[in-house]
Amino acid sequence: MKNIKLIEVPSEIGAGTRGASLGVDAIKIAALDFMSNFFVHFPSEKIPTENNLLFEPIASPFAKRIKGICTMYERVSKAVYESIKSNFFPVVLSGDHSISGATIAGIKIAKPEAKLGVIWIDAHADLHTPYTTPSGNLHGMPLATALAEDNKESGVHELDKETEKYWRHLKNIGGISPKIEGEDIVLISLRDYEREEKALIEKFGIKVITTGEVRRKGPENVVRSALRYLSNCTDIYVSFDVDCLDSSITKGTGTPVSNGLREREAEDLVSKFMQNRKICCFEITEVNPTLDKENLMAEIAFNILQRSVNVLIMN
Repeated sequence: MKNIKLIEVPSEIGAGTRGASLGVDAIKIAALDFMSNFFVHFPSEKIPTENNLLFEPIASPFAKRIKGICTMYERVSKAVYESIKSNFFPVVLSGDHSISGATIAGIKIAKPEAKLGVIWIDAHADLHTPYTTPSGNLHGMPLATALAEDNKESGVHELDKETEKYWRHLKNIGGISPKIEGEDIVLISLRDYEREEKALIEKFGIKVITTGEVRRKGPENVVRSALRYLSNCTDIYVSFDVDCLDSSITKGTGTPVSNGLREREAEDLVSKFMQNRKICCFEITEVNPTLDKENLMAEIAFNILQRSVNVLIMN
């Protein structure tokens, strides 16, 4: 039986649309609406944010608020590291997906010898760098930080010294770089990405499982093939961005994309992954209730969270 610890990170400085910092509380409201005492059950830690930077002018256009992101990486990686070292299973609830780079860093600092696999359930690849980004938003870059990848071959921007320094800091956090290998990543439900990211998917031979494949083979078979693919990994981190869900149900997220997973498919996928003993951390991210009606997205996220944690506890 696993001891769960919730790590709440209501940070949204990596996102382009405002409101994701309210996602964690929206999930808690959903729990209350469902009469669930889920959030009373587990120890939790709330990480202080740098969201005050949202009111300040942007210093580095190709890596917006990167200085604040560096601070968040330090705080979150430390919290994840300490949880694992204290024999807790960290469940991270984050505002925007930039935080997952810090989560990966925390796992790796706690388990430097581990060969860490990553299951990335997301409409997007999040493989941009400050050299390639179309938006400058750091929630599009966490996997690149974990891979310590600049992708200068596909680069379109020149960086100033300051941005370069902070980007280097993100890649090297914990003194381990890279933290993961491209061959140890599985992208599920990917459907919205740029050619610069495609170049990295091809360069590293990253495994991509489409929404169509999930539908054709069923969640159970997809989980089996993803875990078989990562069979050399000693530990596996699952990151769930709610925009993996179809845009018909994901009004409450900053970057909805059509042709996504159905709620049940996503729930089945995540809970089946959670049955595997190699899973060492789970993150759920990018709920934005300001874009939503009736808190629907947070309710779906809560259902996935609750079911996954129940599986973890039983395991």
